Amino acid sequence: MFSKSKINEPGNTATPATPDTAAKPASPAPAPSASDFKSSAPKAKPPASQLSTDLHITGNLKTSGDIQIEGTVDGDIRAHLLTIGESATVNGECMADDVVVNGRIVGTVRGLKVRLTSTARVEGDIIHKTIAIESGAHFEGSVQRQDDPLGSGGAKATKAAPPKA
Repeated sequence: MFSKSKINEPGNTATPATPDTAAKPASPAPAPSASDFKSSAPKAKPPASQLSTDLHITGNLKTSGDIQIEGTVDGDIRAHLLTIGESATVNGECMADDVVVNGRIVGTVRGLKVRLTSTARVEGDIIHKTIAIESGAHFEGSVQRQDDPLGSGGAKATKAAPPKA
């Protein structure tokens, strides 16, 4: 009727004996499979690459990760998440899944999600899937929505060859 089991004490995983389990011998626990072992800690997201304010780059940048620009880039940039800092200037095409503009871009911006903050200055076209423009942002150019702004369907128009004489 009464037992001195330590069921309620921390760390004890014993189960009380019931008439059903008391008569049956304990069966061995099944061996855990490889799929049972899962990492309990979330994978750490790699830090974004950051280009400091005193850095001036001439050339194209391409990464599958995140990048934050604080300096000056004369060239095209391709990234997963692209953040243009308030002191940054980019002269070229910016292409990323997510583009956040706090600084200045002179060129085309292509992104699935494009956000111009109140300090943004963009001179060029924006091709996007979704866009947000905060009050105070300066923008000169055209805005075009596309389902796939990063795909080849949104490639730059090419000039037709001149007619042959």
